[in-house]
Amino acid sequence: MGSFLLKRLFQAVFVLLAITLIVAYAIRLTGDPALMLTQGAGSVTEADLQMIRESLGINKPFVAQYLEFLQSLLVLDFGRSFLGGTSVSTLIAQSLPATLALATCVMFVSIVISIPLGIKAAVSKGKWADQVIRIVSLIGLSFPNFWLALMLVLVFSIWLQWLPPSGMTDFTSFIMPAFTMAIILTATNVRLVRSSMLETLQSQYIMVARAKGLSENKVLYKHALRNCAIPLITYFGLQFGGLLGGIVVIERVFNWPGLGTLAFDAVGSRDYPVLQAVITVLSMLIVGVNLLVDIAYGLIDPRIRTES
Repeated sequence: MGSFLLKRLFQAVFVLLAITLIVAYAIRLTGDPALMLTQGAGSVTEADLQMIRESLGINKPFVAQYLEFLQSLLVLDFGRSFLGGTSVSTLIAQSLPATLALATCVMFVSIVISIPLGIKAAVSKGKWADQVIRIVSLIGLSFPNFWLALMLVLVFSIWLQWLPPSGMTDFTSFIMPAFTMAIILTATNVRLVRSSMLETLQSQYIMVARAKGLSENKVLYKHALRNCAIPLITYFGLQFGGLLGGIVVIERVFNWPGLGTLAFDAVGSRDYPVLQAVITVLSMLIVGVNLLVDIAYGLIDPRIRTES
């Protein structure tokens, strides 16, 4: 198990270094922050722009800037925002909990709904329950998330006035953004659980378990679900990582104070430190989730540890 973990950790570090290098180079192709900061300031000379670049530290060669970023990353110091000079680490610390809370809530709702529905569809293969679940999941998969978010705001905030339209105030603020993403994820997860369970239910050990007189719930949830857990864990883990990176639109629609909103604002102002820090933190979270998925593989199936 030790060598298995070391190998996965080495791969995770390598991936993070590659991501930070690509991001650091790519964001510097988006434009000059000095020009953004001097918009509307009247007559600005090249000397003035050069002074601003020097004060921001972006006049140095790219390699020097990247090495400074890596040194700061070791102590989780992302520098200061180009706008206002606020500590980027402070901005990340303020926004990260909101994004993690929303993403966790979305995954929890999706898993709690999709596993029972997927199992029900597999057990009722070809029957009316299976047909209804598959049609509903297909409809849910067809909704664009931004359109669904706007429709929920229109119905529950404007017409019925049951839920707050934006912001994060109390637990009711989670309902619309969480269900907006959960409906779409659940539509995919139901189909995945159904296909995995259908394959597992045809196994010989399931027939043996039923022949022994075990209850149907015990056969389904203790034996069948456990043995198809690896593909489900794989997909749920990747889905959670993708959710962290793709939640920007939902955060923007609901004015959610998370990393997505922070990154969106940083793109418009070409705030290199903020944007680089947000992408780096999201990458660390995604790589960390994938690492936990790999570890879960090894715990569930020891054969994976020995083969890796």
